[in-house]
Formats: sequence, C-alpha cells, structure tokens
Amino acid sequence: MGQLKLSGVTKTFGKAQVIRPTDLVIEDGDFAVFVGPSGCGKSTMLRMIAGLEEVTDGTIEIDGRVVNDLPPVKRGISMVFQSYALYPHMSVYENIAFPLRVARTPQAEVDKLVNRAADVLQLQSRLQHRPGALSGGQRQRVAIGRAIVREPSVFLFDEPLSNLDAALRAEMRVELSRLHAQLGNTMIYVTHDQIEAMTMADKIIVLRDGMIEQAGDPLTLYHQPRNRFVAGFIGNPTMNFLPVTATGVGEGGVTVRGEDGAEILIPVSAEGVRTGDTLSLGVRPDDLHPGEGEAGMPLVPDVVERLGNQTVVYANTRSGTPVCVVAGGSEDVRPGREIRARFDPADAHLFRADDTALARRVDLARLAALA
Repeated sequence: MGQLKLSGVTKTFGKAQVIRPTDLVIEDGDFAVFVGPSGCGKSTMLRMIAGLEEVTDGTIEIDGRVVNDLPPVKRGISMVFQSYALYPHMSVYENIAFPLRVARTPQAEVDKLVNRAADVLQLQSRLQHRPGALSGGQRQRVAIGRAIVREPSVFLFDEPLSNLDAALRAEMRVELSRLHAQLGNTMIYVTHDQIEAMTMADKIIVLRDGMIEQAGDPLTLYHQPRNRFVAGFIGNPTMNFLPVTATGVGEGGVTVRGEDGAEILIPVSAEGVRTGDTLSLGVRPDDLHPGEGEAGMPLVPDVVERLGNQTVVYANTRSGTPVCVVAGGSEDVRPGREIRARFDPADAHLFRADDTALARRVDLARLAALA
C-alpha cells in the first residue's frame, strides 16, 4: 500500500506562508510528479511528506495513518536526493546495504535484498566497485538501490536527474519508468523540468507560489489546461499567446479578431464571454504550420533552428508579438522572409482577462483512454 493524503497542509516560515492550504490525494501505485518554477514550493512539499520539514497546519496521511509527528524512518518512505550522497570509501554493495546495517538486518536478508535491488537496477557487475569508478547514471542507480532495499510504501525523488547531462537524463527517465512498472510502488517525484513530468507521470501536480494550480494526467493538462499559467508551463516549446478581441458569441463558440483584422471562430465554451472582451488566443508551436489557410497569421522569422526532423522558427507578428512555430525538418523558412502560419481552430485555446481558460470541445473519452 502507498496512498498519500494531504488535508489542509500549510507551511509557514516566520510571516511568509510558502505552502498555502493544500488538499491532495495520491493513490497507491501512482507515479506523481510535482512540477513548477523555482520557488513554487514543490521541494518544501516533498520534505514535509518525508518528515524533514514540520507541517505548520493540516495533516499528512500515509495508508490512512497520520504521520505528522512520526520521524522519517517510521513513515514507510524512502527518499532519493539530488546529490547521490554515497559513501566514497564503501563498495556499491555496502552503500546499498547501509540502511539495512543500521537496522541490524541479518546478513542473509541483507544479501537477498541487495542482490534483488542490483538485479532490478543492472548493478550486479558493479557491486564490488566504489562510487568513484562509476558513471553519474550508475551512481544515481546506487542511490535508488539504497532506497529500494528499505521496501517503502512511498518513494520520494527530489530532482534526482538534475546533475546528469542531457543524454543520461533521457536514459534515466526510461530507467525510472521501468522501475515503477516493475515495483508498482507509489512514487512522488519533484522536478522543474516539464518534459520529465510529461514523460514519466501518471499524475502531474503543477504548483505556483505554494498553491496547486492543476492536478491531473499529462494529456488532460496538455489539452485542457485550467489557466494560462498551466498552458504555458506544460508543453515544449511553450504555448504562443496572442491578444484578440471577441466579436461574436454563440453556440458554435467564440469568434475573435486578431491583430491583422482577420476573424476566426474558436470552438470553445462561450460561458462568461461578451462581445468586445479582450481575450488571449493560445496556440501551441507544433499546431502552427507554414502555408496558406483560413485561420492563420503573417509572421516574420527572426531565428530558424534546424534540428533535422523538425525546424523551430522564432518569429514575430507584424505588431511585434513573438510567436514560435515547429515545422517540418525540410520546410523552406528563412530569417527575414515573411511566412503565413495557419492552424486548426479546434486546436486553439482561449483565456479570459483573468487568465482562466474557456473549456475546449475536445474528445475527453479519447484522452482518458490514452491516459
């Protein structure tokens, strides 16, 4: 078991409230990711769950048991930190076995648990090496192995891949996803990297200023963001936002007029929108395609990045609003030469002046099946 429940949890340092009252349930077996910009409170939230920070108010339950007053060792959790925190004078075997030695576990059980963790993490051939002889990815696997042998209900990861280079981070993302599938334990992972969140999570919790902005599966957050902050944070490159004016409201959606005077019907809920309202039109870079079309905009490319399989175009509208386009790898786009980027209105998002999103008419059943 490994269900986690937060009820009205807050954290205050002096007069500063860094975690606002928070309610959250993470079900047994979930891979949940806390994601958000630096200073949003995600690591503080994780440290309160671990017992490394006191809870100012509210309760934390693990498997139905309130753990606020329990030390970390009695909470049924294991934590993997950003730094590997390995003992350089000990072998890989002894580093993994360390928490079992502290608990005075019999040697036969130590051998069994260490070898099982080494098998899962592909470290059998490295058990007699010292950390100095290992790569960064192998050291991180040793740190994970040390957490595995404690057989916790919940694994906690505090930005464990941030010290690795890009290739190793991609490799370790796959390793961690495989590990979760193999073990089935609840895993809670903190990162500022939304790509890590999208690729690994069953459930993403987006935080800003100590508050949960939205929680849900990756595809729901991507296709149905609750507000402009979530829409801009989830997805890479980030979503484009353009100022528009509502010129018509009806059952088919909201008709908006852009900077160039063109009008487009966006199929979204028109609740709370009136003609003349100023809105933000959100379009993801990979939903923009160079070429003529009814729903489009003239752009002047500034920087063109050719990545082989795709071309990333950084451009500006005629009024100077920055727009990013992800086009095909062989697309003939050149800096300074105007293009027209079109998009399907069904792929667009609209946000009110208070940054809340108008509900899109997407196939929620299909998203649920994919999730």
